[in-house]
Amino acid sequence: MRLDKWLWAARFFKTRQLAVEAISGGKVRMNGQRTKPGKSVDIGTELRIHKGSFEWLITVDELPKQRRPAKEAVNFYTEDPASREKREQLKETMRVQKASMPLMASSRPNKKDRRLIHRFKNINNT
Repeated sequence: MRLDKWLWAARFFKTRQLAVEAISGGKVRMNGQRTKPGKSVDIGTELRIHKGSFEWLITVDELPKQRRPAKEAVNFYTEDPASREKREQLKETMRVQKASMPLMASSRPNKKDRRLIHRFKNINNT
């Protein structure tokens, strides 16, 4: 099975084209080496996949004939426990950072905000 098809079937990428772009861009490594989208994947192949700030280190367990639901696609590979732990820690760190940041105000004040601004300006002018 082609690498791009396997990544798409295992639901790492939404489309095969996105999988091809990631492979060509060096975001996917097969057995520690850069590879091409058409390279054949076999059972036992090790893949390192970078997607955004996340990284997976997996071993291929199954070669599906077609794309399956996400709950079934998880059975196509085995993830390294250290990789999973690192990804979970990163996910938690990102969640905490997002929670600690204040919400960005919209660029334009709404009607209520304008009334408050006008009230504030009128009080300060008198």
